[in-house]
Amino acid sequence: MRDRLNLTLPAEMIGRINELAERKRLPRSAIVEAAVATFLSPDALDQREAAFTRRLDKLGRQMARVERDQRITADMLALFVRFWLTITPPLGKDAESAAQIKGRERFDGFILTLARQLQKGRSVLQEIPDDISEGT
Repeated sequence: MRDRLNLTLPAEMIGRINELAERKRLPRSAIVEAAVATFLSPDALDQREAAFTRRLDKLGRQMARVERDQRITADMLALFVRFWLTITPPLGKDAESAAQIKGRERFDGFILTLARQLQKGRSVLQEIPDDISEGT
């Protein structure tokens, strides 16, 4: 026994149903019935849940990678600053000007090297293995 159901759908969706019905040479009601059956099927629900789970797992791994890279970047910067502050001797007034010029040259070289590496799609963080154990 079949029951009648009247419903309203967006015009775009009705257009898509009409196109599919014409292409498959099926009545529109058969297409809508198949779509509703698929949606109500427990298998379809399991498939959607599995797809969501896979996507969430992927997002979780990506987020863990971002957190790891951010931690490494902060640690690299802190280590560099500590090292630089430890080994840099105070300068006399006469050497300060030359040191500033040399510092600008080195900074420009650093920026140029960084730009080249980014253009190649490479990252210093990619050179650090994923399996480094904590505390080593």
